[in-house]
Amino acid sequence: MEKAYSFRFYPTPEQESLLRRTLGCVRLVYNKALHLRTQAWYEKQERVGYAQTSSMLTDWKKQEELDFLNEVSCVPLQQGLRHLQTAFTNFFAGRTKYPNFKKKHQGGSAEFTKSAFKFKDKQIYLAKCTEPLPIRWSRQIPEACEPSTVTVRLHPSGRWHISIRFDDPRIKPLPVTDKAIGIDLGISSL
Repeated sequence: MEKAYSFRFYPTPEQESLLRRTLGCVRLVYNKALHLRTQAWYEKQERVGYAQTSSMLTDWKKQEELDFLNEVSCVPLQQGLRHLQTAFTNFFAGRTKYPNFKKKHQGGSAEFTKSAFKFKDKQIYLAKCTEPLPIRWSRQIPEACEPSTVTVRLHPSGRWHISIRFDDPRIKPLPVTDKAIGIDLGISSL
């Protein structure tokens, strides 16, 4: 079963610079892909999916004016495109409104999957960072847990938080049953 814990962390100046660049690149890629998907629909009535935007990302990284995209890890950029795909899937299913562009003053977030971070001795090393993140561990993490995803978030107030999703093998899923129970919440006593 998966569980997530959120912690505050205090990055060093070098880490903060890299993380701010990463958040900016994630926002740029998301907004650029959203613009191109919207433009493709209005001009050609053509739907663009994750596979096409992922190949566009590869092309953008080869352009000289977008060369800075190579300075950050590619995993958060791809995750941003996956989040955009999820936003469009939810829109077409009628669950949400049309996806919005991301704004700089709203902070931002970057999601790192297993291939983009290391978890060793209760320390987290992000891709392209040489030092572990100085996390304020406000609760104990179970020993047998391995993180599957790490999300770094910058709040508009300037505070940094990290959300760590763990696969906790100690928690067993409930057995499937075909029995049901109903409770009437409108009654005053049983």
